[in-house]
Amino acid sequence: MIKLFNDYRFKIINKSLGEIMCGIVACIIKDEASTVLLECVRRLEYRGYDSVGIATLSEDIYIKKGEGKIDDVQEKIVLTDIPGNMGIAHVRWATHGLPTGKNAHPHTDCQKRIAVVHNGIIENYKELKNKLIDEGHIFVSDTDTEVIPHLIEKYMDMGNGLEVATRMATKDIKGSYAIAAISSDEPDKIIGVRKESPLIVGVGEKEFFIASDVPAVLDHTNKIIYLNDNEMVILTAEGVIIKDDEGKVLEKEIETIEWTSDMAKKGGYKHFMLKEIHEQPEVVKNTLMEYSEIEKVVQNFSDFKRVCFVACGTSYHASLVGKYLFETLLGIPTDVVLSSEFIFSEPSLDSDTLVIFISQSGETADTLKALKVAKKNLKPL
Repeated sequence: MIKLFNDYRFKIINKSLGEIMCGIVACIIKDEASTVLLECVRRLEYRGYDSVGIATLSEDIYIKKGEGKIDDVQEKIVLTDIPGNMGIAHVRWATHGLPTGKNAHPHTDCQKRIAVVHNGIIENYKELKNKLIDEGHIFVSDTDTEVIPHLIEKYMDMGNGLEVATRMATKDIKGSYAIAAISSDEPDKIIGVRKESPLIVGVGEKEFFIASDVPAVLDHTNKIIYLNDNEMVILTAEGVIIKDDEGKVLEKEIETIEWTSDMAKKGGYKHFMLKEIHEQPEVVKNTLMEYSEIEKVVQNFSDFKRVCFVACGTSYHASLVGKYLFETLLGIPTDVVLSSEFIFSEPSLDSDTLVIFISQSGETADTLKALKVAKKNLKPL
């Protein structure tokens, strides 16, 4: 999907391609949730991970988690042997803290009445953790994520519900996050919130999901809502409500996904990389077939005097292809700038420059930072 931002001095396109990060899933369904959560989180294995965990909610919160691949952990502790028709799950790629059982998600508060899974980086977690410890909170992991349930606990102890307490907690956090939270105090509700880390909502028939990416839920629904930064979703058995960071209800479009979950599977190959290597001839063929469509799209950019692609990694190489296409089709000088170096090129951009940011499904940190710098410094038309 290409999103065009027209309210800035120069146009910005943000295109999503693929991703490498850990993943989260949450659901409220008709039957036992643990089996569905495990099935959904398997669809996120391609993102890379070193541990897995599930929390379900019945009258209490039940948690099972461990280090290693999903199949190995399932064989050791049977992740699916916990009750409840709602819950959260996570596959983690270790950043803060080693890939151990205690550092695996979900993480809880002191009383184990709140459980949280999280993608992203809490930049000020040490400061928050030290403050919470001084206030009497007890930590059991080495992760940055564990500050989140303790912050929610702190604000719930002040008399707030899970939704408000989660919103208050996110205002204390600096960094990126996609969060799913549950509480035994409100056993009919799941809260999800995102900032600079993807989170989608799946809307099924009396079944509702949160996930890091669409493939996780496609076996259950193809009706998807994409959350934007600082938006919160409240899931109950009755449906979903989306709110902004001040608690105002938002009307969001539900998109229908045309591709199937089979398209996201390994296709019989042992590894996704092998699958992608063997897919390259077909991918190149399909891409070249879109040449005429690309030609139509870029004609809308003919008023610009310069094009600048901003990307890194494999997206940088894709941008080089874009450079040749744009120069061939438009005759407009086109540059490709590494995301990490964009800040040095920014002064050369003006109202006649088209800037295109390409990231891996909106998750490439350097590209997101470059996009943020551009948005912050550009004046509206």
